[in-house]
Amino acid sequence: MHADHSALFLHPYTSNCRCSCRIIENDLFKHDWRSRSNVEVLQYIFLKWAMAFLVGLLTGVIASLINLAIENITGLKMLQMVNLVREKRYWAGFLYFAGLNFGLTFVAAVLCVVFAPTAAGPGIPEIKAYLNGVDTPNMFGAPQLIVKIIGSIGAVSSGMDLGKEGPLVHIGACLANLLSQGGEGRWRLRWRCLRYFNNDRDRRDLITCGASSGVCAAFRAPVGGVLFALEEVATWWRGALLWRTFFSTATVVVVLRGFIEVCRNGRCGMFGEGGLILFDVSNVTVRYHAGDLLPVTLVGVLGGLLGALYNHVLHQVLRLYNLINAKGRLAKLALALAVSVLTSAGLYLLPFAVPCTPCDAAHGAACPTVGKSGNFKQFNCPDGFYNDLASLLHATNTDATRNIFSTGTAGEFRLDSLLIFFAIYCVLGLFTFGIAVPSGLFLPIILMGSAYGRITALVLARFVRIDHGLYAVLGAAALMSGSMRMTVSLCVIFLELTNNLLLLPITMFVLLIAKTVGDAFNPSIYEIILDLKGLPFLEPKPETWMKDITVGELAAAKPRAVTLQVVEKVSTVVEVLRSTPHNGFPVLDRPRPGVAELHGLVLRSHLMAVLRKRWFLPEKRRTEEWEARDKFSSTELAEKAGSVDEVQLSPEELDMYIDLHPFTNTTPYTVVETMSVAKAVVLFRTCALRHMLIIPKFQGLEVSTEKKMDSKFGPFFLLLIKMATATISICG
Repeated sequence: MHADHSALFLHPYTSNCRCSCRIIENDLFKHDWRSRSNVEVLQYIFLKWAMAFLVGLLTGVIASLINLAIENITGLKMLQMVNLVREKRYWAGFLYFAGLNFGLTFVAAVLCVVFAPTAAGPGIPEIKAYLNGVDTPNMFGAPQLIVKIIGSIGAVSSGMDLGKEGPLVHIGACLANLLSQGGEGRWRLRWRCLRYFNNDRDRRDLITCGASSGVCAAFRAPVGGVLFALEEVATWWRGALLWRTFFSTATVVVVLRGFIEVCRNGRCGMFGEGGLILFDVSNVTVRYHAGDLLPVTLVGVLGGLLGALYNHVLHQVLRLYNLINAKGRLAKLALALAVSVLTSAGLYLLPFAVPCTPCDAAHGAACPTVGKSGNFKQFNCPDGFYNDLASLLHATNTDATRNIFSTGTAGEFRLDSLLIFFAIYCVLGLFTFGIAVPSGLFLPIILMGSAYGRITALVLARFVRIDHGLYAVLGAAALMSGSMRMTVSLCVIFLELTNNLLLLPITMFVLLIAKTVGDAFNPSIYEIILDLKGLPFLEPKPETWMKDITVGELAAAKPRAVTLQVVEKVSTVVEVLRSTPHNGFPVLDRPRPGVAELHGLVLRSHLMAVLRKRWFLPEKRRTEEWEARDKFSSTELAEKAGSVDEVQLSPEELDMYIDLHPFTNTTPYTVVETMSVAKAVVLFRTCALRHMLIIPKFQGLEVSTEKKMDSKFGPFFLLLIKMATATISICG
């Protein structure tokens, strides 16, 4: 989770578990903070903005190259396939089309299965969990970045029902993580300036910038990208992060605009001119009538119902896929290739099932289309006729979106063609998501929603006065809101896509209806995926039962707290680290028998740093401040905890002592045992905490126990909220 603090820049002493960004105010941090010069502070501020700029720049460049590759590969494939069909070589056309799709899918799936399994899928649920405070191993490294780039090109170019939007968000997050850490492994740069970012909060801030940049690169929506991070992925937000995120997305837009200018007039093959606005309807005048209220409301209700149904069915499909994927690499690869064959068969054969539509005078010279793009694909039809279903299925997802969103085309798409298009994309969308290739949900849901929006407009033609293309836009927005449960960011994204402020009121109306209806049935699709992946996530709203129980009552029903003394024996520390997986431990000072004083909280990573360094004392004593400063550097304390079994200690070392007071956070958050669990959850999430100590309302002499590690009311308890179920348990 994100958290702010009063320090001018972040110190390196933060939790390695990446579950909190709060200050670890130990003696070493205080000394490090006081020793920083004004030059170092300014250098840190400059580097934060430089990193935000680099994240936006690289995300924009990579997104442009991905778009260029997808458009050219798909365009060449489609042109050759159509030429074979025009020559009536139907089997050759199918084998060419399916074979090329099979090969592209094979490349994407092999990369994911063999080299980076975590690169499969959109990556957004994992980013959401990470920004909620949970570390997801091997998620933001160089292998994931490379596989995501190449894999998304192969998967999207293969014609499968998936988009590149989710992968672009993951790509931005990977770039941000690698830039903040100077790379990884043996390729990691050990530049002195990067020491400022060797902490959780700055790494998380940059990943937030990367996620926003990815959304901006996918939809050419800079403000929508910022709001997406704010509404959907980031748990904790602050003003400084808002500015840097907006700076990153602004950089992405500049890069995309420059790339589009370079590629004008066919200089980039089949990429075309493109544009910042994916679907520009700025010249369309939208007038509202009382008769539009019923069909627009119906679009919103259907969006919520279909979105909830889509989430439910996809949940069942993903559970089945988990069983298949658990059988090994070959099963994953076979599943992906089977879906590719099914997709190729559906996309190629279905246009033959609809009749050809004659061109009329309104279509002009644009009908039929035999070139690179257009709404009137000739495909298997004779001259003067076009295949409306082929214009949707035999195009990239982006071109299909432009076609179905096009205005002034009320009679262009037949009802049966739209029904087939909606059905095939529903089926393929359910069976494609979850296979071992990089995939996104945005474009498939947009296409499904736009299809049912046009279907609604055709069925209710007597009540419809708004353009059918705008109904497609409303349907796409409604289905996305019904499935993903986003409102504000979606509204702005669609506003930036359409470039028409007149659509704003009606879009807001539809989004609110769809989200309300969807919330009545099940959670959002990303929350379902988080649950299936077993990724912990703490919801912002406490559950109802939490209001009726206090943290003290919950503490009494949970395992006992594990505490350490200020000067502790090495063997005791090793035993605690081996017997518990906890990230932090309360440190108690016992000045005299029967009396205990809370000294603070010590992190597992800092205990491991002491063990690795073997900073042991032959006698039980408190050290001076300079002793720890001379032994430990900021970089060492920022390393991951690792396993205690990696440190081999002799019997003599185990019998020595460790002074924990230089490493103990002396200002932990504490609550009284009478506080309700609901209030504690709100405090825990609002302050971006990992640990919270419960203190008794009435404090007296400490209850003596046989073993210090099993003390029940010693007077303090460590409260750890488990983010997977938003329940609270006592460390012990």
